[in-house]
Amino acid sequence: MNSRYIRQTSLRDFGENGQAKLFKAKVLVVGLGGLGLPVLQYLNAMGVGTLGLMDQDVVEMHNLQRQVLYTEKDLGKLKLEVVHNKLTAQNSQTTFKTHDTFLTKENALKVIEKYDLVVDATDNFPTRYLINDACVILNKPFVYGALHGFEGHISVFNYNNGPTYRCLYPEMPNAEEIPNCNENGVLGVIPGIMGTLQALEAVKVLTGVGEVLSGKLMVYNGLNQFVSKISFKTIPENKKITRLQDFYEPVECDVIPSIGVNAFQTLRQSKEKYTLIDVRTTEEFDQSHLNEAINVPLDNLDNFERQISTDKEVYIICQSGKRSELALKHLQTAYPNLTFYHILGGMNKMMTVCP
Repeated sequence: MNSRYIRQTSLRDFGENGQAKLFKAKVLVVGLGGLGLPVLQYLNAMGVGTLGLMDQDVVEMHNLQRQVLYTEKDLGKLKLEVVHNKLTAQNSQTTFKTHDTFLTKENALKVIEKYDLVVDATDNFPTRYLINDACVILNKPFVYGALHGFEGHISVFNYNNGPTYRCLYPEMPNAEEIPNCNENGVLGVIPGIMGTLQALEAVKVLTGVGEVLSGKLMVYNGLNQFVSKISFKTIPENKKITRLQDFYEPVECDVIPSIGVNAFQTLRQSKEKYTLIDVRTTEEFDQSHLNEAINVPLDNLDNFERQISTDKEVYIICQSGKRSELALKHLQTAYPNLTFYHILGGMNKMMTVCP
């Protein structure tokens, strides 16, 4: 034990006392993605005694670009199982608590009350507000991290009677104000940087070493390596939460299977067989359409579903790409074993390729 952590215990301002505090600590990490993985790897390596893992996703191909603990051999496996196995191999002395679920209003208080600290490694606003409210009720601090493109945000909320998440962001944005999750990309290395910084804040909270980012939002810009800090104050009313809200609206952040018009045009020129469904209105279809397209207006999709061939990939097109995305989600539910793609930009974009 001593030799394992000697590089930490030899630090004058950390020492055996700091290591003992880590070993006694219980930390819940909500989300096993781009932020959660570096948080867990470092906290596990540094000797945090108990780590809670919470997620219910499976590993998908698009995760591999930034969630570097996973490999191609892990595709389709539960993230929870993969992470548990790999972290156990990293440090067999850690006690792991696995939560095969997403954080919900029904389980938040029961789960969080068992931990000293929560690390928010999620990717949506509703869960952040849920974590905040539960932590205020239970008087637990939480480390916040968020990503956007080349930028990352980090802060620590509800620490030593400090500000809460609602002191910085009082109300959840409405659906129109939330960026489309499929357009809100992130450079792969940014989650690693921000997750590591979250782990550092967690260690400072647990051991009392250093200055915790409480009452300050740190903004990191990866393009110019510029770091800024924005101060904000406690709003007393936000510390008086005594019950969870009746409803925390979930925001879907699925990666929608899609294809660009150039790639689809290449497919059309090949000998591959496929089905193309145009979900625009009959009037729009009559004005212009692709020759192979079958017109099934979005409102009539339920009446057509049973006619879809089960041995071909299905492509869906509309005027701009919005209705085709809705149709894809609907059809994926009805035909979970079929492959669907919606065509980005729809007929508006297609006409620039094949006018």
